[in-house]
Amino acid sequence: MLEPSIDKLQNKINSKYTLVTLSARRARQIQDTQRHQLDNPKSVKYVGIALEEIQADKLTFIAAEEE
Repeated sequence: MLEPSIDKLQNKINSKYTLVTLSARRARQIQDTQRHQLDNPKSVKYVGIALEEIQADKLTFIAAEEE
């Protein structure tokens, strides 16, 4: 089972597409730098760590305004 759950994450970021894109980009950054913002992540996988950062409010998304 995926932890944190998709339902809990959608309370933070309401678009599944945005959630997937944000976590994938962050996972790539973690993989490249080997640095994350959590003290003790539960997941050993990069995407899991990125999702945990979103759940812990360490990673957020601000939508760009349309012109």
